[in-house]
Amino acid sequence: MNILKVIVILIIAFFPTDKLQAQQSMTRLNHIAIYVENLEKSTFFYKEVLQLTEIDEPFKDGLHTWFSLGPAGQLHLIEGAKSDIPRDKNDHLCFSVPSVDHYIKHLDKHAVSYADWAGNSKKITIRVDGVKQIYFQDPDGHWIEINDDKTAF
Repeated sequence: MNILKVIVILIIAFFPTDKLQAQQSMTRLNHIAIYVENLEKSTFFYKEVLQLTEIDEPFKDGLHTWFSLGPAGQLHLIEGAKSDIPRDKNDHLCFSVPSVDHYIKHLDKHAVSYADWAGNSKKITIRVDGVKQIYFQDPDGHWIEINDDKTAF
C-alpha cells in the first residue's frame, strides 16, 4: 500500500469529525426577553391568548415569567417597563399555528383585535408564498404575528 494512502486513511480514521460538526452549530437561540409593565397581565396574555406553556424560572422574585417555545428556546417576561413605547410592526414575534382561521376564533373569545399587515381590522394578509398572516399587540404594545406556515409543523 502506498504510504500516502496510509496517511490519508489514518487522518480520516482519527480526525475528530464530531467536534467539527459541533463547531458548525454552536450558536442556538436560548431565549427572547420582553420587558413588560404588568407581569400578571402579560403572563395571562401569553399563557391564555398565545397558549404558551409556563416553565419554572429560577429567580422567584415576582418579576419574571418564563415560557417554553419548544425546541426554539424560551420566552422570558421581565417586569419593570415604565411606560408605553411606540412599537413598529416590523419588530415582532411570530408564532405559527395549524390554522389562522381557527386561531381567529380563539382571539375573538379573548376579545383580542387583529388586523392584516396594512392595519385593516379583522383582515388576513396572504403572503406571496400563500401563508396566511394576522397581527395584534400584547398588553405592552409588542407586535405579534400569527401565521399558518406549514413548514413549522
